[in-house]
Amino acid sequence: MEPICYTIIGLLVGFIFDQLFGDPEKLPHPIVGFGHIISFGEKRLNKGKSVFAKGALMTIFLTGSIYFVSYLFIYITINYNYIFNLLLTAIIVFYCLSARTLRSEVRQVFEALEQSTEAGRKQLSRIVGRDTATLEPQHIRSAALETLAENLSDGVIAPLFWFGLLGAPGMLAYKMINTLDSMIGYKNDRYFYFGKFAARLDDVANYIPARITALLMLLVTANLSKTAFVLKNGSQHSSPNSGYPEAALAAILNCCFGGPNSYFGKIVDKPFIGSNIKVFQLADMKNAARVNAACEWLMVAIVAVLMYTLN
Repeated sequence: MEPICYTIIGLLVGFIFDQLFGDPEKLPHPIVGFGHIISFGEKRLNKGKSVFAKGALMTIFLTGSIYFVSYLFIYITINYNYIFNLLLTAIIVFYCLSARTLRSEVRQVFEALEQSTEAGRKQLSRIVGRDTATLEPQHIRSAALETLAENLSDGVIAPLFWFGLLGAPGMLAYKMINTLDSMIGYKNDRYFYFGKFAARLDDVANYIPARITALLMLLVTANLSKTAFVLKNGSQHSSPNSGYPEAALAAILNCCFGGPNSYFGKIVDKPFIGSNIKVFQLADMKNAARVNAACEWLMVAIVAVLMYTLN
C-alpha cells in the first residue's frame, strides 16, 4: 500500500473518532498545551517597548516550531513504521477537530434555556467571546447558531483544508495560529498591539476555508441559488471571514444574524446579516447541526480524494 494511503486512513480514523467521541475531557489535550505555552510567552513578552514585534516573533516562532517539529517526527515515523505513522496521524486529527463537541455545546445552550435564561447565558459563555450576562433568550439562541456556523469553519473545515495542503503538521500549525488568535487576538488595551500579527495571520489562514465552508453549506442544502446573498452579506461583516458561514446559515434558515454585541464591556456594532427577524426554535438548532455534519463528511471526503489523486 502506498504511503499516502496510510495518511488518508489516519485522517479517516481520526475524523470518525472525533465524530463518535468529541474532545476527551479526561485526557491531556495538545491544544490546552498550546494555550499554556502562549500564556507563558505573553506574560513575559507583552510589556515594555516593541510589543507588536515581540508578539509577531512569538507567533512566527510558535507556529514554525510546531510545524517543523511535527513534520520531522512524522517524516521519521513514515519511513520507519507505516502503522505507527497512521496511528500518529489519527491522533493528531482527532485532537485537532472539534465537530461533535461544537454541536454538543450548541445543543446544550438550547437545552439550558429550557431551564432558565440564566442557565442559557452560562452555557453560552463557554463557547463565545461576547458578554452574555444581559442577553435574552432570542439573542442567546442567535449567538449559539452564529457560533455553530463560524466554528464549522474554524474548528473543522479549516483544519481539514490545511491537512489536505500540508498534512498533519499543517493542521497542527493551523491550530496553533487559531489558538493564538483566540487568546491574544483581541482589540483591547492589553492585546491590541501584541496580538495584532496573530489576528492577521489567523485571517489569512481562514480566508479560503471560510469561503469553502459557506459553499459547502449551500451545496449540502441545495441552496446554491443564494450564493449572491452570502457574498453580499459575508463581505459586510467586521471579520473578513466569519461573515461567510454565518451568512450561509442565515440564508439556509431564512433568518437574521448580527447586530450590536458587547465584548469586554464595550459595544461592537456588527452589521446585520439578513432581514427576516425569526424567533429561533430547537428545530433550527437541529437543522443547523445537520448542515454542519453534512459539510464535515463532505469536506473529509473531498480532502481524502484530492490527496490520493494528486499524490
